[in-house]
Amino acid sequence: MKPDTPSPSLASLGWSDFFGDQLDPDEANLVPARIAMVHRDRLSGLSQSGQTGLTLPPQANTGDYAVGDWVLVEPHSHLLRRRLTRKTVLERRTQGGRVPQLAAANVDTLFIVTSCNADFNIARLERYLALANEAGTTPVILLTKADTAEDAEAYQKQASALQRGLPVVTLNPRTSDAAAALAAWCGPGQTVALVGSSGVGKSTLVNTLAGSAQQLPQQTAGIREHDAKGRHTTTARSLHAIAGGGWVIDTPGMRTLHVSDVAYGIDTLFAEITELAPLCKFRDCTHVHEPGCAVQAALKAGTLDPERLARWRKLSDENQHNTPVQSGPRGGKSPVLRGKRR
Repeated sequence: MKPDTPSPSLASLGWSDFFGDQLDPDEANLVPARIAMVHRDRLSGLSQSGQTGLTLPPQANTGDYAVGDWVLVEPHSHLLRRRLTRKTVLERRTQGGRVPQLAAANVDTLFIVTSCNADFNIARLERYLALANEAGTTPVILLTKADTAEDAEAYQKQASALQRGLPVVTLNPRTSDAAAALAAWCGPGQTVALVGSSGVGKSTLVNTLAGSAQQLPQQTAGIREHDAKGRHTTTARSLHAIAGGGWVIDTPGMRTLHVSDVAYGIDTLFAEITELAPLCKFRDCTHVHEPGCAVQAALKAGTLDPERLARWRKLSDENQHNTPVQSGPRGGKSPVLRGKRR
């Protein structure tokens, strides 16, 4: 940190009573720090003293921590003593992976970035929305490259219909107007994260939000014209200060997103189906062929989109298949915890 740069307050770094209430009396000598970058074999954190490397305790590994985590460290050795419970956590399960991959922690708003071109994919956007809902973050869809689309308004309309009350913002990541359009979610102490495919403008938007004060701008790259696919320019997750307040976390591009343990997120996403289910004649109705099915009645009445129902069914089936069942004492089944704070 530069000598003439004022020390940040804990509140400006995203600290709140939620984290303060977790401190024990015997931890008064420890320093709260926020994970700013996670490398394969090391961590760096931000505190009121600036950015510094953190020392992992024995038997710990960097995969146990996410960018945005709050941890307590020893003031001189920077030894990490404890991670505080997360307010929100974004994670995804890779195909065949046993342990979810941490993407970001303590995120207030998730910007889901997509382009007004071949990258725009309703089913993939719904997966991101389910992830955001489950994590406890506020999802916002950002549409880029609208200037190259013949009918950008059609993309806006499709995106807005994906979830009730879903904010959708069309912007050019390279202009200062983008920062102004997103100011409502980027205030002091607020944390946003960006997800989306490679080449849609995430790294460019990070650079725009961070402004000229950013010491190491994110690298950017173009896309292939024939299929709108981009190259991966972000290889590690990192925390960047937003000009004027707030923090932004960039993540590597993800084209494949397997859902797991996001039942609440799916219920929120498909609220029009979730609200019909209790009206069915049978409690275990599959909404396929049972008599007295309120979902099938809505289909026949034309008030429920059959394609929307098909995507709900596919996503729900995948989630049920991928969600591990934990075994309790004596082999008894215990419910999978769906909590956002871990």
